[in-house]
Amino acid sequence: MSAQDPIEYRDACPEVRAVFDDIRRTRQVEDVNNFWKYLARDPTTLKRTWESVNEIMSPGALDAVTKEMVYLAVSVTNGCGYCIASHSAAARKAGMSEEMFGELMAVVGMANETNRLANGYRVPIDAAFER
Repeated sequence: MSAQDPIEYRDACPEVRAVFDDIRRTRQVEDVNNFWKYLARDPTTLKRTWESVNEIMSPGALDAVTKEMVYLAVSVTNGCGYCIASHSAAARKAGMSEEMFGELMAVVGMANETNRLANGYRVPIDAAFER
């Protein structure tokens, strides 16, 4: 449970409303999700985070579904329930199928297992992998 309530649009200062308006316009949604409403307690952090997320998740060399699936994989590894829910929905909206989700979870699980094994055994990096 959060110690503070989220900031709703009607209660927001002009700086927060401007960010909320940009999120709504960019994402074509009627309301911003809770993540942004809680960040709105600190308008500077809200603005900086939105600008960074918007820049990074915009079209580029990676397509939208790939970016969302990477974000989902990291969220699973970090154990962020909110981000898992949010980016699962975004990845599905961008085109991730159930089969893709299943393979992604298999890769995440395997990577976490082998990462821990390599760290635990303190496996030195092969010369062929160094650049």
